[in-house]
Amino acid sequence: MPVRDDAKDARDDGRYADALVVLRNVDKHFGALHVLRSIDLTVGRGEVVVVIGPSGGGKSTLCRAINRLETVDSGEILIDGRPLPAEGRELAALRADVGMVFQSFNLFAHKTVLENVTLGQVKVRKKDKRAAERRARELLDRVGVASQADKYPAQLSGGQQQRVAIARALAMEPKVMLFDEPTSALDPEMINEVLEVMQQLAREGMTMVVVTHEMGFARSAAHRVVFMADGRIVEETTPDQFFSNPRSDRAKDFLSKILHH
Repeated sequence: MPVRDDAKDARDDGRYADALVVLRNVDKHFGALHVLRSIDLTVGRGEVVVVIGPSGGGKSTLCRAINRLETVDSGEILIDGRPLPAEGRELAALRADVGMVFQSFNLFAHKTVLENVTLGQVKVRKKDKRAAERRARELLDRVGVASQADKYPAQLSGGQQQRVAIARALAMEPKVMLFDEPTSALDPEMINEVLEVMQQLAREGMTMVVVTHEMGFARSAAHRVVFMADGRIVEETTPDQFFSNPRSDRAKDFLSKILHH
């Protein structure tokens, strides 16, 4: 069921005033490997941008650069009109505004589910512990794992752990959520339970940048598909346009391989 809205037609391909994430002419090397090549990307408030493409194309690096888990060699990245700070307290504050959900769940193994979702609220957002716990329980309920609050991550399935990780990111009340292949470490039967939570966030207007291999999610939840290969953005268009009529040979080749298994 499509969750896109008509407002996107007025968005002029994403380059409009209400930009939340802006990358301008961003380059990044790992040694001799040029992983991001002159990347220009704008993500509007409330927009869901899904980044797809072959492995090694730079998708995860792009995602990680947006909250400075990867530094870039040149170019600039702005979050809500402000350049990414280099380090220190400002960077920690920025990371609180930019929620990140990883491939591996990165939960604290020695803390309960409730503690995992409460910790950042208290430490970074300086919330009262009781208020933080109340918020954590609300969010665990929202992602469908309220009954797991007192368990430790190892006692949960992969799908449950990833939903806790989403709740933990949401607890910081981020302006934008980044998802770096959030379902790729999951067993097939658990993928949908995580995608359903993400679909719901999209419907509620959360700004999201999602790196994924899940084409069904890209079709139904994205306002825009960004296709990356060889460190470049090769195509950037609506899901309907991309899946029915890709312009580049690179995208046609990619789609023929993944859609006709």
